[in-house]
Amino acid sequence: MLLNISRHGVAQFLSAWADGPEYVTQCPIIPGNSYTYKFNVTRQEGTLWWHAHISFLRATVYGAIVIRPRPGRTYPFPKPYKEYPILLGEWWNASVVDVLNQALATGATPLNSDAYTINGQPGDLYNCSSNHTYKIKVKFGKTYLLRIINAALNSHFFFKLANHKFTVVSVDAAYTNPYVTDIVVIAPGQTVDVMLTADQKPDFYYIAASPYVSSQAPTDTTTTTAILAYDGAAIAKSSPTPPIMPIMPPLNDTETAHKFYSNLTGLVTSPFWAGVPTTVDEDLLVTVGMGLIPCDGQGNNSCGGPGGQRFASSMNNVSFQLPTKMSLLQAFVQNEGGIYSTDFPNQPLVVFDYTNPANRFKPAIILTSKSTKVIQVKYNSTVQMVLQNTAILNAENHPMHLHGFNFHVLAQGFGNYNASEDIKNFNLVNPQERNTIAVPSAGWAVIRFRANNPGVWFMHCHVEVHVPWGLATAIIVENGPTPSTTLPPPPYDLPKC
Repeated sequence: MLLNISRHGVAQFLSAWADGPEYVTQCPIIPGNSYTYKFNVTRQEGTLWWHAHISFLRATVYGAIVIRPRPGRTYPFPKPYKEYPILLGEWWNASVVDVLNQALATGATPLNSDAYTINGQPGDLYNCSSNHTYKIKVKFGKTYLLRIINAALNSHFFFKLANHKFTVVSVDAAYTNPYVTDIVVIAPGQTVDVMLTADQKPDFYYIAASPYVSSQAPTDTTTTTAILAYDGAAIAKSSPTPPIMPIMPPLNDTETAHKFYSNLTGLVTSPFWAGVPTTVDEDLLVTVGMGLIPCDGQGNNSCGGPGGQRFASSMNNVSFQLPTKMSLLQAFVQNEGGIYSTDFPNQPLVVFDYTNPANRFKPAIILTSKSTKVIQVKYNSTVQMVLQNTAILNAENHPMHLHGFNFHVLAQGFGNYNASEDIKNFNLVNPQERNTIAVPSAGWAVIRFRANNPGVWFMHCHVEVHVPWGLATAIIVENGPTPSTTLPPPPYDLPKC
């Protein structure tokens, strides 16, 4: 089995060769071979994670990366009594590689997972859980740090703890101003750090994660649970009763999701805070969403997508095709032609009413084609990207992840982005920093970052099935003028195609 590992959110300053996405920064590691990832973690603290970055393998190949303050520096919030990583995931009663391959062969959507999990366990609400529900033990009056990671392939989650509130202190390893909430919303690829004070009656409480389904057709409606147990709770209870269950929001509660995402702000007193660049060198409007390509089955003119076509996805109507001859980074460094082109459009190829459901099935906008078009920018240039969601096929929240950088989220909203009006609502003072932005369903988000890390950086939807369908591109950042701003040559053991 081919394998690549990516450290999601690690900036990889001057170590792009260790970033991991297959055919982007390296070719896959073939069975019997090895590759040593060597990199520095620079100016980052908080919760990140690592995962397989090929096929559906990250369904089970993943784990937490916890970066604590170095000696002499403290958290910008009260030190927690204890920390707990919380990894949200999915489980299939099948080989996930077979699940993906079957979908790609037929042009249809993959099978849904059979269960959601918290730290690998489905919880009491599934028949298969037995007595292996994950448990957290707490002491009354103590404060704990929960490091929440959404490692699921295709699912957004609402996350709650019965009768308790959280204080968000960090997202995607970037500190935030404290935000008190009784619910966390977390998209695939994102991390959220919350403080939890054990201030309720000693008892047993369910921690629950249920899907946030932004598309029009909810499928899996199950809920995964863990248990928070107070010290002495068993003694205090006169008879055994089930843990207290939180009231979860409706599956399609976009209002709650947007409230959570849009209320987060960056902590400007953090030692790692960098102000928002005030000038923009590269200004892009990029539509993201679903689409179709013609069915290409041999001897069969019908596939499993709408209208007998094959599902695809695209950015600015370009459905990204990964190379196979060599990685994009190798091609860039070696100046190898024929692997990619730098003509990714900075505006949509077709202008239409992007979020109008009446346009869902119009042939002029629904069909796309495969190509390997990337964006190339100068070192230290400022890139602003308006990510405009579309209602093609369906309106769906897309978690867009950028490798190699944190970006500022200047604004987000619903409907079609209006440059003259929406710019008035830009937060240029303390916007949240992220590496993965959940672009609102039938809405938009504006991100901005300084391209000060030379290399080739994958940008893609973190709903995993959307990547082989083409919801991706790459950003090439050219070398700077000095040795300290120039990417080193590839390591000797870099995998070859």
